[in-house]
Amino acid sequence: MHSFLKRGWTWLACGFAWFALGQAPGQAAEFDQPPEWAREAIWYQIFVERFRNGDSTNDPRPEYMQGAYPGFVPDDWQITSWHQDWYEQEDWAKVEGENFHKLAAARRFGGDLQGVLDKLDYMQHLGITAIYFNPLNDSPSLHKYDARHYRHIDRTFGPDPVGDTVIIDAEDPVDPATWKWTAADQLFLKLIREVHRRDMRLIIDYSWNHTGNTFWAWKDLVKNQAESRFRDWYDIVSFDDPETPENEFQFKGWLGVKTLPELKKVNVSGKRERHGHVFEGDLHPEVKAHIFNITKRWLDPDGDGDPSEGVDGFRLDVATHVPLGFWRDYRKFVRGINPDALLLGEAWWTKWPDELMDPRPFLQGDIFDSVMHYQWYKPARRLFAHAEGGLKPTGFIAEINRVYAGYSPAQTQNLMNLVASHDSPRFGTSFQNKHKYKYRMGARGNKELKLGPPSTEVVREMRMMLLHQFTFTSAPHIWSGDELGMWGADDPDCRKPILWDDVEHRPQVFTPDGQRHAPIPVKPDMEMFNFHRELIALRKKRPDWSRGQLNYILANDNAMTLVYRRKLDKRETFVAFNLSGELQTIRLTTGNSTKKEILVESNPGSVAGIRHEKSATNLTISPYSGVAIGVE
Repeated sequence: MHSFLKRGWTWLACGFAWFALGQAPGQAAEFDQPPEWAREAIWYQIFVERFRNGDSTNDPRPEYMQGAYPGFVPDDWQITSWHQDWYEQEDWAKVEGENFHKLAAARRFGGDLQGVLDKLDYMQHLGITAIYFNPLNDSPSLHKYDARHYRHIDRTFGPDPVGDTVIIDAEDPVDPATWKWTAADQLFLKLIREVHRRDMRLIIDYSWNHTGNTFWAWKDLVKNQAESRFRDWYDIVSFDDPETPENEFQFKGWLGVKTLPELKKVNVSGKRERHGHVFEGDLHPEVKAHIFNITKRWLDPDGDGDPSEGVDGFRLDVATHVPLGFWRDYRKFVRGINPDALLLGEAWWTKWPDELMDPRPFLQGDIFDSVMHYQWYKPARRLFAHAEGGLKPTGFIAEINRVYAGYSPAQTQNLMNLVASHDSPRFGTSFQNKHKYKYRMGARGNKELKLGPPSTEVVREMRMMLLHQFTFTSAPHIWSGDELGMWGADDPDCRKPILWDDVEHRPQVFTPDGQRHAPIPVKPDMEMFNFHRELIALRKKRPDWSRGQLNYILANDNAMTLVYRRKLDKRETFVAFNLSGELQTIRLTTGNSTKKEILVESNPGSVAGIRHEKSATNLTISPYSGVAIGVE
């Protein structure tokens, strides 16, 4: 028996002691409100493997990729060049009988934490105040949702993968007293310090619903079956009977994916559904204690009771697949370590592809502070992109009122409003293709999909959407690369390497099926970058954009005009849109204010005419344009 098995119960006692600390009586009410900083956050999401290769000496190698989809590493595999034409298959990827999208999962571009450090000044220049990292935990895949170890940063994200492997292998996975800091861990701690030094926050992504099939406890269970010390950690249907020639071993994988075995849920009540649902219960006590130990490790790395050197919270993957009882205890535990930590859940689909989940059950003050708010994006896309048959202004208001009904003011302010993510088509591609959100948005299943840069007309729509996103209630989010005008279909095409101005990217020539078309230049769109930067600067300068009362002033379905106002104290902003193909004139009641100014236009020339009167402003707006007018 391994030494870590012998010491397991000692570790559990320690884990439950921390658990009890997190549930100290009288704490819950104190921590019901979301942290203040999240209400004014401007989010930037980073998928490290595709963000920036800052250190080529740590690039992934085949031995670190074993166990990840597609289940094998092709012969002669090599790192893919950052400037690669996305649909051009490498020589090693030309495997008979395999398609591009399957082999794309075996690609690695070498993004790492040094690359993030190298671009912190870029993010600060853009105006970002909070970073959301996709999983950083050690894992064989490019996406890291199939954890090999929760407790360490991926070895290929740091400067010494070989040395980190030695450290990890020498530890007892269930005993925190034996855990060391790898070189990758230490570089991440440095990154935390550098982010905080710039007055920015960061949260990291974990899936407490499942692990990968290379996770240490799962490997022990597969080997030892019913005799495994970890037999109760996972949702096992049946163990193998060694007395028979058949393999009876069956288990539940997330959404049926057998490389993502699900952790054990206990005391479950309520209906569980494929895409997640609201249900009571908990995770197995040993699993729960391990998760709490990992959580404490990153919230308070030196264990001195001061969380300032730790992460500022967590984004929680497939959160609706995990029981509510666990989440309530998790919130108490996290807030007991850092009262200012943010818990942000993923509450996405109820019925694919038509019905998004109602996140309110998770936002009652005892579970999450915020969610990834795709619920806002769907009606906004229908209005500004004229997608899915479009929406009239009054229909948009009705949909938005339905989406936001029942949220507290604090929750409304800090919901994460996003136009794209690692799980969706990029912003430009989503607006370029007008059919149902996410449905048939993957290049492998829809040969009619437009996979090039958005047209001039679509860019006008996108810029209106951005003006709305940054002037509307809830915290705006940027999927890294969207600010540079990147395009791409649904996963995996939304995970292309970021376009940096010091990398000369090959033009887009290839199609998903290996055909060729006329070259399309691939380079950063600095006009889009500068527009993001302008909007961010204004949102930071004008608290009425983030905290002001929201009122709809005008919704004219015939003229396709919409106006809303954000007001805080004596400062207010009128945000007006013309969603028609003709000039439209709007009269705004702006009161007796002496200062009235155009803050920003969605496009140069959006304001075709403006005349201020004593208590009103007459505004003529160009077709498919928007403008924000500041009044003080």
